[in-house]
Amino acid sequence: MEKGLTEEKISELDGEGGGFSPRERLALAYAEKLAVDHHNIDDAFFGQLRSEFDDAEILELGMMIGQYIGFGRLLKVLDLEPRFCPTDG
Repeated sequence: MEKGLTEEKISELDGEGGGFSPRERLALAYAEKLAVDHHNIDDAFFGQLRSEFDDAEILELGMMIGQYIGFGRLLKVLDLEPRFCPTDG
């Protein structure tokens, strides 16, 4: 994701994610687990993370993911989410 996300790559988030590298897919899985299933993050999953990331990267990813999750929840609580998302097309 160093070069940013294209619309094509963003559209793959709901699919199999074939356009993402193994490292990117693992980072996405980490984000998904932290957002919706954090109680089930176990040593085995951290082992998977360590196959692609060092400890500092795991911590940094976790901090950034947590920041975005928290920001999204704050927007929801304060009713600041947009009512709709305009799309081109």
